[in-house]
Amino acid sequence: MIELKNIYKSFNSNIVLNNLSIKVNSGEIYGLLGANGAGKSTTLNMLLGFLDQDSGTINMIDNKGSTVTSKDGVGYIPENVNLYPYLTGVENLDYFSKIAGLKFTTDQLCNFLLECGLKELDFNKPMSEYSKGMKQKVGIAIAYAKNAKIYLLDEPASGLDPLSSNDLSLLLKKMSKKGATILMASHDIFRVRETCDKIGILKQGTLVKEMFSKDVSSLELESLYLEYMKN
Repeated sequence: MIELKNIYKSFNSNIVLNNLSIKVNSGEIYGLLGANGAGKSTTLNMLLGFLDQDSGTINMIDNKGSTVTSKDGVGYIPENVNLYPYLTGVENLDYFSKIAGLKFTTDQLCNFLLECGLKELDFNKPMSEYSKGMKQKVGIAIAYAKNAKIYLLDEPASGLDPLSSNDLSLLLKKMSKKGATILMASHDIFRVRETCDKIGILKQGTLVKEMFSKDVSSLELESLYLEYMKN
């Protein structure tokens, strides 16, 4: 579970998050929609421990009631994945897994990459030959292999084609069914609607609307989102 209560955050005199309260239950996927500068990345950075809130409380708890730390229990997928260009996809996955204290066989590493949508013929190519979408799949595999209790995603479908983006949605749903708590920040209305159980619209640091995805169509969500962004 992820719970943010009455979070305030400002930089100098600029209020970035204004009384933000969000709860994401275990096994749930929450989509945080908002334009650039809405406060989505700031929210994730606080959950990752990179920033402190000015006031309010943050709790991350697994489905057994134990506190989850950002270092050990959280998988993170950024918009732009930083990988070693001279290592292959398999070697990058192996390296970052070992940093996290995990050790896998080559077959296991390949299976992770395959599940995350990378083609087998690309496993052993150097990262310098990868497209942005291919790099993103390796980044997703690094987080997926961690088998974390909580996943934080910042524009995870960035660089992915429609088929790969759909595969990502299916993978996230698979992870949530295993009990993972997932918070996804994005401005991709369709992907959020298709992937998430609950959706929140963030505007200038304020949560202006929250709803269940089953209660709104993609077209209705788009209309609602645009209405809030204009006003």
